[in-house]
Amino acid sequence: MSKHLIGLGDEQFNVAVYVAKAPSMPYFETLNSLEPVINEQINTINQHCGNGWRKVFNVYAKVLFALPSEHYSFAKQAPTWQQYRDEFLLQKNSKTALLFSAPNLTSADKASSNKNQLHIIAGRTHAKNLLQQGKLNAQFDWLNDEFAIDTANNIIVCPYFDYRQLSNIKIARLSELVAQLKSSL
Repeated sequence: MSKHLIGLGDEQFNVAVYVAKAPSMPYFETLNSLEPVINEQINTINQHCGNGWRKVFNVYAKVLFALPSEHYSFAKQAPTWQQYRDEFLLQKNSKTALLFSAPNLTSADKASSNKNQLHIIAGRTHAKNLLQQGKLNAQFDWLNDEFAIDTANNIIVCPYFDYRQLSNIKIARLSELVAQLKSSL
């Protein structure tokens, strides 16, 4: 499974977020597998790559905390999203991943392994590029200019993980879509 996935996090993820580019640091630009975050790598990325990456990690933790608690237990692992980000996000056994590669939806036993996986593509442009490049086979129902859903593959497209693009109101909308997706399984 991990040979096709490139990014940070847990190979046994339940939630994966897909972004177009890795952090602009030599280690991450040459990464060719999925690796758990270790030794405060998130802080290192924030220090070297700036506010944009800090926003990605913060918004990711906020999204996890907003997911329906009947389906996800991320909010039960720490008292605040900040503490979750610092102690669990993208680490081994976290059930989370931040991927710089396209979604791998062609697992040998797709029915069992992918059924519980939620795929969130951060940014409409990124989703459309993946489709145009033939890296993603999905049938999106575009709900508006920012959100799309493919219930067959458990994929949601949402605004990029930035405070201005994915505000708290839009995080709540994303959570509603996840609940809708889960109820259709």
